[in-house]
Amino acid sequence: MRIRFLGAAREVTGSCHLVEAGRARFLLDCGMHQGGRESGPRNRAFPAFDPAGLDFAVVSHAHLDHCGLLPVLAARAPRLPVYATRATADLLPVMLADSAHIQAREKAHADRHRRPVPPPLYGPADVARAMRQVSGVPYGVEFRPHPDARVRFLDAGHILGSAIVEVRVREGGRERRLVFSGDLGQPARPVVRDPEPVDLADVLLVESTYGDRLHKPMEETVRELVGAVRDTFERRRGNLVVPAFALGRAQELLVLLFELCEKGELGDLNVFVDSPLARQATAVTFAHLEALDPTVSRFAQAMRRRRLPYRLRFTRTPEESMAINKVRAGALIIAASGMCEAGRIRHHLRHNLGREECGILFTGFQAGGTLGRRIVDGARSVRLFGETVPVRARLHTLGGLSAHADQRALLAWMRHFRRPPGHAFVVHGEESAALALAAAMAAELGWEPSVPGPGEAADC
Repeated sequence: MRIRFLGAAREVTGSCHLVEAGRARFLLDCGMHQGGRESGPRNRAFPAFDPAGLDFAVVSHAHLDHCGLLPVLAARAPRLPVYATRATADLLPVMLADSAHIQAREKAHADRHRRPVPPPLYGPADVARAMRQVSGVPYGVEFRPHPDARVRFLDAGHILGSAIVEVRVREGGRERRLVFSGDLGQPARPVVRDPEPVDLADVLLVESTYGDRLHKPMEETVRELVGAVRDTFERRRGNLVVPAFALGRAQELLVLLFELCEKGELGDLNVFVDSPLARQATAVTFAHLEALDPTVSRFAQAMRRRRLPYRLRFTRTPEESMAINKVRAGALIIAASGMCEAGRIRHHLRHNLGREECGILFTGFQAGGTLGRRIVDGARSVRLFGETVPVRARLHTLGGLSAHADQRALLAWMRHFRRPPGHAFVVHGEESAALALAAAMAAELGWEPSVPGPGEAADC
């Protein structure tokens, strides 16, 4: 078996791994690079291999850093079968259409200002074509995408539809099992279920986004969320802006606020979800209640009956989005993107980041090179729409709400293996996080993991 680590190797974005095992040649994920100056050129250089020789591809979940280059791949390999869970298959057209829209909008903006930028990677027609190649498969159901390969999806507990990918391949007269963790979730979180355990693997690829740290306990995180809301609305009398991933984090926040208002820990709130993508993702989420935590059903029922304990408005048009900026106090604004790289969140930061009475609540990982990371790391000012905006708002970071497992949870998941994998590779983490998790795996599990770099290949 030979694996080329084409992305998410000593970095978080661009998840993509090319596997050659026996007669089968397949791709694990097809993610877009996000953040930093190199992301654009790297996305345009994709694929760095001949896609005509692929037999199939698997997408672990619908976040763009795992699926965002699927239309590019499909254009080069128009007959390539692509497999994902059923929920992911429903989410992919929503996520990719939004990505195409953002690329077109950014190109139009650059053209208006006579800035030379390359054309979008793909458009709506490319997304539609790619979706014809995608098949949705239920969790736990084994399927055979190649005569020598059998695949099964297990719940990764990260977002709706996220999967651990188990591939059994005939190689050299014997069957070998490759397990790709995808993005693993933190146990005991709202909305999604806990990651499913795996007990055997000959080859393991495990994520390490938070491989060098521990999350705060959920109870402490919830207290900090309540504190951020009360501080902003009751004491400072401003708005609370929440950059949130439209898929996963936005729905989690809505359910958490629902529970806190029900318990009386928060009063009447004025919540805006200013993201067409989040509105669509929420609709798909509530169409898959069977795959989610039971609490979500109560929230979905209350929302349908318009009996939520807070005011909730999903904006649809640019005019509705701009109208929020006229609200000077008391607005809890959830907007994408989660790392502040694109979308409507940048407009809300422009109008609130420089106001001392406001708060910015970061609830997810901020990759290196992104605007969100610069703000979290203490930038005194940032550039937004050609303007220098001072950072005066109070910053709140809730690492405990992360959809990624921390080091303790990653190690706990790996302890379910009955014996060490013959080869273990640590991926999807910035270099320091990946190396820290590898060291912990060696010290606590007695394994000998490798930490591949971008473009490296390994024989196993």
